[in-house]
Amino acid sequence: MNDTANTASHSSSRRHLLRLFERYALLLVWAIIIALFSLAMPGSFFTWGNFSIMFASYAPAALLALAIIVPLTAGDYDLSVGATLTLSASTIGVLNVWHEMPILLVLLIVILLGVVVGLVHALFIIYFRVPSLVVTLGSTSLMSGIVQWMTNSSTIGGIDNGLIMAAVGYRLFGIPYAFYYALLAALIMWYIFDYMPLGRRLLFVGRGREVARLNGISVDKVRVGALIMSAVLSSAAGILYAGVLGSADPYSGLNFLLPAFAAAFLGATTIQPGRFNPWGAILAVYFLATGITGLSMLGIPLWVTNVFNGGALILAVTISQITRGREASDIG
Repeated sequence: MNDTANTASHSSSRRHLLRLFERYALLLVWAIIIALFSLAMPGSFFTWGNFSIMFASYAPAALLALAIIVPLTAGDYDLSVGATLTLSASTIGVLNVWHEMPILLVLLIVILLGVVVGLVHALFIIYFRVPSLVVTLGSTSLMSGIVQWMTNSSTIGGIDNGLIMAAVGYRLFGIPYAFYYALLAALIMWYIFDYMPLGRRLLFVGRGREVARLNGISVDKVRVGALIMSAVLSSAAGILYAGVLGSADPYSGLNFLLPAFAAAFLGATTIQPGRFNPWGAILAVYFLATGITGLSMLGIPLWVTNVFNGGALILAVTISQITRGREASDIG
């Protein structure tokens, strides 16, 4: 009996250690990468200034990753988050700089613009039953064209200094406020996902819509809310992006899409493995940012960034599927 009990206890302890390793493996790998780059570039990489810049510059990508995981949890894709970010940032430039509208009014308009984008997506995805991949891919092209038209395909500088100061001018522990906005959004989302009925409804809808419907959950309303929240968070990322840059760039915001998706799936392999979760997404964003920053500082050619992000996305989805026990994906 004692041998059986000891074997069971040893097996339970081993499973517990494996679960802990699975939850925090990405954090460990991140620390190793930081250590390797620090040894390679001790005078430039491992400095507070370098990490401060990285934390601030990737804050819009962190918000985009959070935007992505909301509809993903409910079983829908939103490929338009990068275009929504770009549209929002460009709208700030056009209204605030060219039309001299007050920045607070412009920010309110941009958030409402996010609501409109989410509602349009919901109309086609929920009402007309068009696959979310098709709708959001089409709206990406549509919004990209609108941005080029409204900005004359040019970068707009001179955005209100108040927005710039709120994003990167003010600092806490030497890190610009932009980073803390992303952390605050992750904290709110974590509370909703883990402690509110809405978070459980999102998860149930993503795991099985018919089962959720039979249990009295209004599946369509949950999906509509998820799509609207994704677009609003993307608009907020656009606001943050305009503040970090101090200008509205009609092109570069789209470059955040691939790393944000990679971070969303990679984040589903850590902290809460098998689930899209905000803390995992934030950790994954800065894990990828560290790799890209370190490679860039080593003088690696620019094309390596695309290879790194694309490879990370494929690897993240693969690991996510393995973490789910090779079951059918909950998304799509």
